[in-house]
Amino acid sequence: MGTVQSEIKFSEEKLKKVQEIISRYPEGRQKSALLPILHLAQREFDGWLSVPVMDYVASLLNIKPIEVYEVATFYTMFNLKPVGKCLIEFCRTGPCMHNRADQIIEYTEKKLGIKVGETTPDNKFSLKAVECLGACGYAPMAQIGKFYYEHLTEEKMDKIIARLGQDFNPDNKYEI
Repeated sequence: MGTVQSEIKFSEEKLKKVQEIISRYPEGRQKSALLPILHLAQREFDGWLSVPVMDYVASLLNIKPIEVYEVATFYTMFNLKPVGKCLIEFCRTGPCMHNRADQIIEYTEKKLGIKVGETTPDNKFSLKAVECLGACGYAPMAQIGKFYYEHLTEEKMDKIIARLGQDFNPDNKYEI
């Protein structure tokens, strides 16, 4: 995995993936590959997009850095500051808030000792509020890694936090 502290460059494997993504689009339309490459960069470079990482992505696509910044700052799915190993993203739109999301978020903040937008001192957990995650029928819910955790309660959050604190892997869905 790449690190922001060293030279910012994808591994050979990831560069091949970048080229494969770019090849999906017509000649001269490489900018269309920006979203998937930003996702790849965020995974590769410690879960967030620093300005040097965004500049690197711009150079790969032969576009202006401002074009990358505009996209990265528009979408809440991109992290523009460092996040903990386990990022808990709470939906805060209508259906979730109507079903007690605000109480679940407040409970989780107290449990972890941090507020939304913060990271625990051990860098294990970060909390983030996001717009609709598209699972309104399962409110309140949160996304952790690639997976949704639905119909959240304080008891479920206790189980999730205990399990994730042990050995979080964003590629695993943990049963609660």
